[in-house]
Amino acid sequence: MRRTLFACTMFFWGIQSATSASGELAIIVNASNPSGEITVEQAANIFLGKSRRLPDGTKVIPIDQLEGEGPRAEFYDKVVQKSQSQLNSYWSRQIFTGKGQPPFAVTSDSEVLEFIAANPNMIGYVDLATVEKAINSSEIKVLLTVR
Repeated sequence: MRRTLFACTMFFWGIQSATSASGELAIIVNASNPSGEITVEQAANIFLGKSRRLPDGTKVIPIDQLEGEGPRAEFYDKVVQKSQSQLNSYWSRQIFTGKGQPPFAVTSDSEVLEFIAANPNMIGYVDLATVEKAINSSEIKVLLTVR
C-alpha cells in the first residue's frame, strides 16, 4: 500500500514539475511589434492556423514548442483547449485537406525568446518566469498573461 501511494505521489509530482514552473504563461512578440494586447481566443486562432494577424492587422508567424516541452501542454490546455491527441488529429485533418501546417516548433523557452527577439513578426509563448528572468527582455513584449 505504501509503495503504491509513494509511486502515485512521485508520478503526480513528476507531472506537476513537467508543467510550467510559475503556472503562468506569457504570449509574447518582439518589442517593436505595434500590437498592444491579444485575447485568448485570438491567440488560439493564430496557433491553430485560423488567423495570421493580430487584432491591429499586424501579420504574425506563430512559433510553437515541441511536444513534451515545458509550457506546451499548459498552453494548449488553457489557451487552445485541446489535448495533445486532439491537436494531432486537428493537424492531420488540416494537412490532409491542404488547409494548413502546424507552427514551426523549437525545444525550449529560451529558443522561443531568441526567435521572438530576432524577428518582429513572430509570436510565441513561454513560462512567465522565463520572461521575467530574460536578459534580453527589453526586446520582447508580453501581449497576454494566462493563469
